[in-house]
Amino acid sequence: MALIYRNRHRSHHHCAPNSGNPNRRAPARRNLCRCKSLSAVSLLLSSAILLLGGCQWAASGQNSTGARLYEQGQYSAALQQFQKVITTDPNNADGYYNLAATNHRLGNQRSDSQQLAQAEALYNQCLDHDPNHVECHRGLAVLLTDTGRPDRAFALMKNWAAQNPDFAEPRIELARLYEEVSDPGTALKYLEDAVQKNPNNARAWLALGRLREQSGDLNQAVQNYQRSLALNGLQPMAAERVAVLARQISANAETSYANGQSQIATQPNFNSGMVRQY
Repeated sequence: MALIYRNRHRSHHHCAPNSGNPNRRAPARRNLCRCKSLSAVSLLLSSAILLLGGCQWAASGQNSTGARLYEQGQYSAALQQFQKVITTDPNNADGYYNLAATNHRLGNQRSDSQQLAQAEALYNQCLDHDPNHVECHRGLAVLLTDTGRPDRAFALMKNWAAQNPDFAEPRIELARLYEEVSDPGTALKYLEDAVQKNPNNARAWLALGRLREQSGDLNQAVQNYQRSLALNGLQPMAAERVAVLARQISANAETSYANGQSQIATQPNFNSGMVRQY
């Protein structure tokens, strides 16, 4: 407000010259003052936007640096970078997640319950800033399971799914949890639900393909992998699985055909039904 009033005072020296009618000067002065006030507000807003953008840009660079250090196994140095992220941008959910994940890793390595508790708190802070942060939900669920609280991990994911009935990601993560506790049937149901919620979710199709491959349903697995690749071609592992399974399906077909030919040759009874299979 001080900037606005100061500019209004300065405008007395820039208003239109007197044309002999004193009633014309005041409106001209008010209009010019109003313009200068708006300019000051625009400048203030622009400065704030630039400052916010600068903070986000700096935080993004710090996250990238920290991620490289993490991948190199330099966890303490990575922690310092991720701490800078949330100092620079206190609303940066990725910064809280990265900080949580690093503390989680170190807590597991050192069997440090305090560091694991800190990781849990940071995961929750991440979710405070981004309630649909996928990696953060996953990290927190893993931590809860690692610390003997799988029931809370399932509750976390089920609550997330209930709050987002049309969002596929909670169902993908729930399927992952069920798969990890050796319940592939329930996992399959959640993945089928996920692709119904969002048929364009490459992660859901990929997970569905992997689960069907594990169950021995190779033809369906290939179709699921191919659907995932059609949505996201940058998945070399999925492309590799399609190639491997295609060769396996072909080899299985040749083996079945050879066995069938052998059965026909040794069982000339055409009423047996063996021929109808091929």
